[in-house]
Amino acid sequence: MYAYYQNGSKNLDSAEKELFFSLSKAYDLYNYLLMLMIALTEYAQKRIDTAKAKLAPTKEELYPNMKFVENKFVAQLEVNKQLSEFIANQKRTWANDQDFIKELYEKIIASDIYKEYMASSDKSYEADRELWRKLYKTFVFNNDSLDQVLEDQSLYWNDDKEIVDTFVLKTIKRFEEKQGANQPLLPEFKDDEDQEFARRLFRRAILNADYYRHLISENTKNWDLDRVAFMDVIIMQCALAEILSFPNIPVSVSLNEYVEIAKLYSTVKSGSFINGTLDGIVNQLKKEGKLTKN
Repeated sequence: MYAYYQNGSKNLDSAEKELFFSLSKAYDLYNYLLMLMIALTEYAQKRIDTAKAKLAPTKEELYPNMKFVENKFVAQLEVNKQLSEFIANQKRTWANDQDFIKELYEKIIASDIYKEYMASSDKSYEADRELWRKLYKTFVFNNDSLDQVLEDQSLYWNDDKEIVDTFVLKTIKRFEEKQGANQPLLPEFKDDEDQEFARRLFRRAILNADYYRHLISENTKNWDLDRVAFMDVIIMQCALAEILSFPNIPVSVSLNEYVEIAKLYSTVKSGSFINGTLDGIVNQLKKEGKLTKN
């Protein structure tokens, strides 16, 4: 929606197509970041193979600790049917970013997380999965080098990465050994209803923009609306569209959701500002009988 206003075309159908294209790109990123864990494991295996092939390898090089490369969680991820299908269809790999893979791997093996894992006698699936949850959160979440790699791949990806990271972590936590290659990944949309929700929310937020901005203006009288961060206005516009258009979604759920979005995409103080403004609007609408849900 931000792009809709920034582009200035005001063509709703084109903007809707752009919305779903950007959502599909975010889903590509989700799969690509899952592939990163496999790429790091493959790189580790290559390092072991290269060391063994030396003319005079050391004892440690001949008989390395294989725990990292034999990680059960990554082995399961590598054969996952949905991820394998994505890889086959997209033809996208980390093969052209080996300098980044090397850099990231060096940071991982120097970490206490890695060293403690390799020294531990715990060889359970749960320990293997937990390793990657910790590594992902520590080394992938905030990584400037990775951000640059992703920006070179797609202009859409940097804006989406923070929220996609949460989906990857959720996926790691959900993996179960008993599921094998059939472990479900998160879908792009839960169902047709979920996709329709995105379409309807987008259209309501734009078509009722004047009314929503009037409500925002009325509840920010100490502010000139032109001085409120444009992203904050857009976020509140979407929040009001959800609150007023979807009776089955509790107000508290919508408020919490958009406060979190503000923390990701806007300024440091946006979360509390948006929460206070939306809370005022909700109370006003309830008093006027225009909002009856809790």
